[in-house]
Formats: sequence, structure tokens, C-alpha cells
Amino acid sequence: MGRRITTLAAALALALSVGATGQTRAQDAEEPSDDLAAMAAEAAPAPDPGVGQVTNLPLPRYVSLKSSEGNARRGPGLTHRIDWVFTRAGMPLRVTAEYEHWRRVEDFEGAGGWVHYALLSGARTAMVVAEMADLHEDPASGSTVTVHAQRGVVVRLLECMRDWCRVSADGNRGWVIKTALWGVDPDEILQ
Repeated sequence: MGRRITTLAAALALALSVGATGQTRAQDAEEPSDDLAAMAAEAAPAPDPGVGQVTNLPLPRYVSLKSSEGNARRGPGLTHRIDWVFTRAGMPLRVTAEYEHWRRVEDFEGAGGWVHYALLSGARTAMVVAEMADLHEDPASGSTVTVHAQRGVVVRLLECMRDWCRVSADGNRGWVIKTALWGVDPDEILQ
């Protein structure tokens, strides 16, 4: 145990001796042994780009806007300029990155920026992107159409199967073909 701590301390000293150019100075550190390099690699695993560094939730993932207004900033912090303002409560957004209390999000058109996490909800919604989406009684194209939803309508996702999602909008419920929606991945299953 004592040798491992000493070896890790040597690895840390070596890492600290690396200059801004990424080169080590010979007078500052010894040449690491193969065992030392292997232990250092085990101690600091590479971050998974498909998982958020803050929440450990998958990236990208979908969330929705909690309030009727949310500022999207150029960078993660209040000092950054506001580039975009989301103005629709429940709007689905895709989280693509995380930094402390900030999430980089984008809407169905790709517009977005950094939004404070308190403005976002885990409630799943989707936006109709087809010109007109039919809500069916059952998840089958031959089933009865109960209502039509125009492009831009935001619906709450209740359940998603391989090709269909059960949604709710303004008191109406039904099944809509998944390709008519933005806010759910093609292979995503929700229960």
C-alpha cells in the first residue's frame, strides 16, 4: 500500500511538472516507469462523451423548458451574453453538454446556448414537426384518427414504442407516428 501511494505521488509530481506546451522538463521529473504510467492511467479514466460530467445522465438527452422564458447564453455563466430567449413553456430541448449548473441546449431548429439547470424540467415533451400529425386511438396507421395536430404544437410524451408515441395535448390523447415529432429519438422507448 505504501509503495502504491508513493508511486501515485510520483505520478502526480510528473503530471504537475508538465508545462503549458505539454512537454516535461528533465530537471523537474524522473522518467516514469511502465508500472507508474499504467497506474496513472488507471487512476484517471477518460471521461465518457456520452454521459454528462455533472449529472451522469446520457448526452444528448431531451428536457423541457419549465417557464415561459429562458435565456440561452453564449457561455455557461451570467457574465456571458444572451444570444437567444426561449419563450414557450414546455418546449422540448436537447441537452448536448453540461458545465456546473449550466446545460448547453438546442431546439428543433438547432438554435440554443447555455441555460441554467433551474429553468429546465425532466418532463418529456415533443414538438410536432410534420405539417399535420394525426393522433390515433391505437398505435396503427389504420386506427381511428381522434384529432389533428398542426406543426409547432407541443405535446407531452406519455409513452413511446418503436414507431409510435402516445401523447397528450390540450386534454386530447392519442398515438402519433414518431417521425412526426421532434423531442424523442427514433430508437427511444418510453414507458
